[in-house]
Amino acid sequence: MKKISLLGATGSIGTQTLEVIANHPDKFELEAISIGKNIELGLKQIIEYKPKLVSVQFKEDYDRILKEVPENVKLFYGKEGLEEVAANNDADILVNAVLGSVGLGPTLSAIRAGKTIAIANKETLVTAGHIVTSEAKKYNTQLLPVDSEHSAIFQCLQGERLVEVEKLILTASGGSFRNKERSDLKNVTVEDALKHPNWSMGAKITIDSATMMNKGLEVIEAHWLFDMPYEKIDVLLHQESIIHSMVEFIDGSVIAQLGTPDMKVPIQFALTYPNRLQLENKKRLNLLEIGKLHFSKPSLDRFRCLQFAFEAGKKGGTYPTVLNAANEQAVSLFLDGKISFLQIEDSIDLALDNHNYIASPSLEDIQEIDRKTRKFVESMMVK
Repeated sequence: MKKISLLGATGSIGTQTLEVIANHPDKFELEAISIGKNIELGLKQIIEYKPKLVSVQFKEDYDRILKEVPENVKLFYGKEGLEEVAANNDADILVNAVLGSVGLGPTLSAIRAGKTIAIANKETLVTAGHIVTSEAKKYNTQLLPVDSEHSAIFQCLQGERLVEVEKLILTASGGSFRNKERSDLKNVTVEDALKHPNWSMGAKITIDSATMMNKGLEVIEAHWLFDMPYEKIDVLLHQESIIHSMVEFIDGSVIAQLGTPDMKVPIQFALTYPNRLQLENKKRLNLLEIGKLHFSKPSLDRFRCLQFAFEAGKKGGTYPTVLNAANEQAVSLFLDGKISFLQIEDSIDLALDNHNYIASPSLEDIQEIDRKTRKFVESMMVK
């Protein structure tokens, strides 16, 4: 029986994690959860899954639901609450499924508390990969990827040696606008951007997929997860989302992980590793039915965010922090209707050009630069 703590229970990854737990009550027990803005869903989850500890985002939500949660549930809020869910309980595994850099502090606390980390919060490694991986080594803590691409690479590497890897190949669907030219993107709407052709994801990640920033962040995450130089990380457009990623070895062999698009697969594998469990109602891959798979090279002129990510990752230091913070702020502005879709790229470009670089930032440096970058984007892009 593995005990699970879950950051971001009401999001897309969070709800699917709970479904995996519910499908195997003899294997998993939910210890603690954090809830975001969807309080109504969170209350239903508390009643159904019976966690011992719950954290909500705001004090007003804490006051609102205090009398509605069962008496045996410990209730917290804010940063303190995230820390409690992440580290201060009996869980064996922390699933970090919150959006944004808010997941960094709790992840570090969980590492120091000896928890295994199932990481779906890519921003944690993007903004502070050098700190997170160093702490994980220091405390002998395992980081298990939940993103489908990194889980695919992780699975392809089982029994292999990193020194024999020639290249990591991340596949990308291309997002909502993969068949459009840049000239077609000037007047696209939020509703247009949220129509992902293959995956069902949250709003922020779906927008990131449309700009290809999601893939750019995954490139930086792969660099830290697999200790791989950027020169050995490649991206291929693959519209069917059947091959989730590949690893090429020095002898020319290529190992790929395939399957129909379903996030429960990488979620469950992270929770059960090194074993596998039956996944009920999973649509099986039928290559005869699919017939053909298509691949193409993404244009860095077309997908500027992917180019920004490669450049920021190679420069290192505080550049990835700025990249992530600027993107989060710009996507939020776009979702609120305050800037256009293409201005997401413009805001990131401006932020990267207008910050004071630090080569080896501390956690405090990262937090301060994150704050300043968000403020800069807000002031520059909303006039």
